[in-house]
Amino acid sequence: MPFTRVVLLTTIAMVAFAGNSLLCRVALRETTIDPAAFTLIRLVSGALMLALIIGLKSGARFAGSGLSALALFAYAALFSYAYVELAAGMGALILFGAVQATMIGYGLFKGERFTPLKWLGLLLALIGLIGLMLPGLTAPPLIAALLMAGAGIAWGVYSLRGKGAGDPIQVSAGNFLLSIPFALALGLAAQFSGTLQLDMAGALWAIASGAVASALGYMIWYTALPYLSATNAATIQLSVPVLAAVAGVLLLNEALTLRLVLASLAILGGIALVIRQRAA
Repeated sequence: MPFTRVVLLTTIAMVAFAGNSLLCRVALRETTIDPAAFTLIRLVSGALMLALIIGLKSGARFAGSGLSALALFAYAALFSYAYVELAAGMGALILFGAVQATMIGYGLFKGERFTPLKWLGLLLALIGLIGLMLPGLTAPPLIAALLMAGAGIAWGVYSLRGKGAGDPIQVSAGNFLLSIPFALALGLAAQFSGTLQLDMAGALWAIASGAVASALGYMIWYTALPYLSATNAATIQLSVPVLAAVAGVLLLNEALTLRLVLASLAILGGIALVIRQRAA
């Protein structure tokens, strides 16, 4: 695939990922939908969208795997529960910091070579993330931050399993379909505990998250992944928190703190250094 197309697909996927943070945050802040219901509707609508796309393609079929589906569900569920308390930009920073740690750790384990420039970029990005998490008036709630970190680990696993997994549409469709039983179990648990809540506005936000930002975004991401190294894929995703933070300030009236600005600048600088050299 031409490098310019890889860049375009990756950019679209990053915008979709940032959109997921906004859609989830709006739904949980402005409507009465609860995280379990949001997760279930998001995954079901994503599966339906991908099933529709497969139906329009001659010879296409569902693929995917149980382990990838479990990772997808874990990411979606932890993501939703974390956003009950986290702002869009803050949550995205924690999420993709954990993604980076997971994917780069795997890349190093598999023998990827780091140039001094990449080490410097990684160090700068990590300094930004550590600075964000240090205790203080603008530090995120601990439990919510831990939930989002868990979501990031799950998404990192899901992304790694997507490299070379096969046709991106078929794999994504299969993973979404196989994740539904896990989401149904979560919904039933919420129902039995009396926490399950749903309204029309929240359902519409969840459908937008699942059918557009998730299903189409993940399909595009899976298309680009085989042409990216694990380290580059991890670091590129750190652009998402900056996009989410800016959109959260502009669209959701979330606070733009000095801590968030400095962390975002450090992360963007790290990204620029890491992706300056394409992976061999």
